[in-house]
Amino acid sequence: MRRFVRLVFVIALVALTWIGAGYPQAALAEASLNSADAKLATEFGKKIDVNNTNISNFKSYRGLYPTLAQKIIANAPYDSAEDVLKIAGLSDRQKSLLKEYLDAGTFTVTPVDPVFNEGDDRINNGAYK
Repeated sequence: MRRFVRLVFVIALVALTWIGAGYPQAALAEASLNSADAKLATEFGKKIDVNNTNISNFKSYRGLYPTLAQKIIANAPYDSAEDVLKIAGLSDRQKSLLKEYLDAGTFTVTPVDPVFNEGDDRINNGAYK
């Protein structure tokens, strides 16, 4: 009986794999896109959007994570990328570092998007790496 159940299971698994393989991958990708994916495919995905980016995205920029990143997120939303220089309590060193990243075009500003801000998880979204 066990052999029969295993055989049926293997046949079903092979059949489902074969059926799924016939479905075009492009159609699968199109069906799984949402507004967050569309936004990540734009400038937002290549730069730090100070209105929508999670704190973990600041890790790859020396000197920004975690202290400066937390200040940037806490003072959002911004009308322009240069507004990060107006954050109260920044030291001269922090301002010069932000100015360097601004000059390099690291920051961008897009309207606040609930997809990225819903649940107020920009500082701790539970994704630990």
